[in-house]
Amino acid sequence: EKINSALNLMSEAQIIAGIKGTLTELLDGSDNKNKKIELLQKNVLDNQKVKALKKKDWIDVIDSILMDIYKYIDTNSPEGQDILNLFFIAFNKYTGKADKNQAFTPDHITEFMCRLTDVDCTKVVLDGTCGSASFLVQAMVKELADCNKPNLSGKEIEKLKQNVKKNNIYGIEVEEKAFGLSVTNMLIHGDGNSNIQLGSCFDHKEFIKEAAPDVILMNPPYNAKPRSIPNQYKEDWGSAKDGKEDPTKGLVFVHYFSDVIKELNAERIRKGEQPKLVKLAVLLPLACAIGTGSLITKEKETLLEDNTLEAVFSLPGEIFYPGSSVCACCMLFILGQPHVKPDGTTRSTFFGYCKDDGFVKKKNLGRVEQFTKDEKGNYTVSTWKNIEKEWLELFERKAVLDGKSAVARVNADDEWLCEAYMKTDYTKLTVDDFQRTLNNYLSYLVKEGNVYENNGGI
Repeated sequence: EKINSALNLMSEAQIIAGIKGTLTELLDGSDNKNKKIELLQKNVLDNQKVKALKKKDWIDVIDSILMDIYKYIDTNSPEGQDILNLFFIAFNKYTGKADKNQAFTPDHITEFMCRLTDVDCTKVVLDGTCGSASFLVQAMVKELADCNKPNLSGKEIEKLKQNVKKNNIYGIEVEEKAFGLSVTNMLIHGDGNSNIQLGSCFDHKEFIKEAAPDVILMNPPYNAKPRSIPNQYKEDWGSAKDGKEDPTKGLVFVHYFSDVIKELNAERIRKGEQPKLVKLAVLLPLACAIGTGSLITKEKETLLEDNTLEAVFSLPGEIFYPGSSVCACCMLFILGQPHVKPDGTTRSTFFGYCKDDGFVKKKNLGRVEQFTKDEKGNYTVSTWKNIEKEWLELFERKAVLDGKSAVARVNADDEWLCEAYMKTDYTKLTVDDFQRTLNNYLSYLVKEGNVYENNGGI
């Protein structure tokens, strides 16, 4: 009621000015503060639909946020942060994208990749193509939760949390609209936006080196314009360097970050410091894992000279639905550790067949998480949580399980997918599977003209 009374005394212009003032205060101490305010002004406050809102509309919107949403969210808990994530993901669906092929990473995959790279409150996390900051938000949520250690006082915990927000989260985004979303996303989740830069990661080498990340999380653009990529990475591209899309399908971004960490480690060694081993988890299209083209093979070869391919996870075929139809995998590299050991032997790589994440497609909703029922018929346990637990346990043990995982020593010429090395779990095959395979093969023969249909059958 007090808020409504205050709003009733203000004009629509004063309400908008008040929002801008609040955002300005929240961004105090943030790098690129003026640019961030400018983008928020242009993309939000100056939006014609926002400017057309009447006083009653503003009161209704603010009431709804406070009474229907905010009062049910404990922002100090990981669960509360998860709810904010869901809210922002839903919001993103209606904002549109500058690139129709742009794919925002699903929230449960960002969480999986944070767990895969052991993100905790001691880790500096960087996303060089951060988009709406889904990786950075998830990393910050994980780090803040890890600050709540039972042996620390309230003051010590709060100090840890402030350090996480100010010193552990770094991002770079080249597209203005996505950059504005990333800043907004971080503000909604309690700040952490201070170290997000607007621009190309290729122009921010010193920023990356100053951050000295322990973990790099990325979903780089798979169809980046070649003109946006430095010439040193295009020497062998031939006519493709003047083409419309990156012929390496995103691997060039991993190559670049490998080079930056290599340069950072050379400087650390000169100073008498220990070099860093950096975990880099990246989402890439399947073409990067199975592609035999000379450019992709060369990129893979270059990466393995200085880094270890620790793991590759085959992901569900429609992981970005409805935003993109690209089939993707998650690669985990250890930057700064060559794939070939000093004794000449090749390090082994874990391959996970993670095609089922417990989500199903729903019309107008996208891919929706499923829950199992308890004895009383209540939906309680997330199917995804059980699946994620199994994925991580198999990886941690480097366990080989038919139908689920494999371990192999690979080089640049090999396929980097579980399907090439995993054994089939025949115990799960059914008569329906056998019949389906026969039907598919028969359809193929008919299509190729090797078998002909007639009235009496085939």
